[in-house]
Amino acid sequence: MMMMRRRDEEEDEDVRINVNLSEVEFKKTLIKDFWLCSDNDIDLRLAQLEDLMNRRPELVYSVALRQNPHNVEQWHRRVKLFEGNPAKQVLMYVEALKTVEPMLAVGKPHTLWVAFAKLYETQGDIANARVVFETAVQANYKDVDDLACVWCESAEMELRNKNSRRSRELMSVATAEPSAEVKRRAKAAGGNEPVQMKLYKSSRLWTLYVALEESFGTLGSTREVYERMLDLRIVTPQIIINYASLLEEHKYFEEAFKVYEKGTQMFKYPHVKDIWVTYLSKFVKRYGRTRMERARELFEHAIKAAPADAKKPLYLQFAKMEEDYGLAKRVMEVYHAAVEAVPEHDKLSMYEIYIARAAERFGVSKTREIYVQAIKSGLPHKDVKTMCLKYAELEKSLGEIDRARRVYMYGSQLSHPNYDVDLWNKWLEFEVQHGNEDTFRDMLRIKRTVSASYSQTDSTVMQKDQRLSIGGEIKVSAGYHEDIELPEEETDYENEKMVEIAQKDVPFSVSGHMANKRKKPEDDSPQSPFGALGRIQIEAKTSSSLNCSSVIKFVS
Repeated sequence: MMMMRRRDEEEDEDVRINVNLSEVEFKKTLIKDFWLCSDNDIDLRLAQLEDLMNRRPELVYSVALRQNPHNVEQWHRRVKLFEGNPAKQVLMYVEALKTVEPMLAVGKPHTLWVAFAKLYETQGDIANARVVFETAVQANYKDVDDLACVWCESAEMELRNKNSRRSRELMSVATAEPSAEVKRRAKAAGGNEPVQMKLYKSSRLWTLYVALEESFGTLGSTREVYERMLDLRIVTPQIIINYASLLEEHKYFEEAFKVYEKGTQMFKYPHVKDIWVTYLSKFVKRYGRTRMERARELFEHAIKAAPADAKKPLYLQFAKMEEDYGLAKRVMEVYHAAVEAVPEHDKLSMYEIYIARAAERFGVSKTREIYVQAIKSGLPHKDVKTMCLKYAELEKSLGEIDRARRVYMYGSQLSHPNYDVDLWNKWLEFEVQHGNEDTFRDMLRIKRTVSASYSQTDSTVMQKDQRLSIGGEIKVSAGYHEDIELPEEETDYENEKMVEIAQKDVPFSVSGHMANKRKKPEDDSPQSPFGALGRIQIEAKTSSSLNCSSVIKFVS
């Protein structure tokens, strides 16, 4: 027996020292007496492969977490693999929370705490969910907003479980300012100040807190929360409006207006715009004509604080108040100030409103002054042409043909005959309907003069560009414009003098015959049955001294 045991030991020793054996032969030699030692191990290998494939997603995430163990998203994905297995998920969350460092985390580490607590909540274990949240609020975070999210999720969980009182208590604790002793200790500890010291200034917490108080608390408790927010200056324009609306609902109107006043002092444009608009509309609706002086002061203060591009709605609101409760004279004063204060792109629309209101209250006599003011106020050329067309239509509708013609003359100086054809077409239609031979010729002459002026200016600019490209210099002279003034309002229109138009020297072959025609008395000239346009066409065909081609071109 002893000899057999010794022989076996010698064989084992020979196996260990025989380095020429392959790995497979070595394994077979070692396990030759075990039941797994079989040449037919296909089933075993298939089972191992199947187990490996089943574990593949977990192994993949393990490799990813081994590369960066602080990746929060990878931990969430790994936990999701064990959906339906709460025990395994709890273990995964515990491992994740122990591994992830908040300062090194990629992502939001507080979401791990929230998801962990919600796991207990879905299983009906509210007590353990509260324990998770209590631990989470003590943890360190990189941002105050992360800690605020944990507190908000804790309060919302209590609301979902019909426990509004505890939810309000949680918000009260979260928004409590740390004592001076706690701040001193935190400062003495050195390093970065923990986010718990800054939590009481989180707007997210206060917004949820005030919403809970409005829903489940009393008016007194809600006002305390709002006042604390105002003291800490962590309000938004919408919170100001909400607080004032709450006071108005309970008939505390003066307190509501004081809240609006605080809001206008805290914020600047453009954030304060909604506060001003709401404040002014509520004040006017409340007091109407009883406190007009105070309302006017508020509007003037709001307009003074507003930038130019925000003045238009305030002026319109101011004018509407004066129309409803004030004097017509003050309405016009407001509109007059508005057209001078608004920016360039709003002036035209403001003048149109001004003219419409003046026509309703004072008639066309007041609108003439506004039209002249608008045209001479420095509007862009395209807006001046629009006002000239409107002004001319007004005068034509009133039968003031000469005044309308002078407006067309003024607007023509700003209209290129080849591009701004609207005014010229309107003027042509006007002369065909209301003009005579002389006025029609004056229109054609002005058109040629303006066209030549623009052509001269364009050619001069082109020459300048060419010379500047080769290092030369040239002075650009201004284009020719006739000195035409708008008609001024007078009581006696019959004594109004005709406008004199400066005229360039033109060859006698063009203007000589026309000059002789003008010298004849009107009574001696025969009246043609075809009107002014027909007389010009007949004269263009019969007179050899007239430049036929130019006249036919403009008439046709």
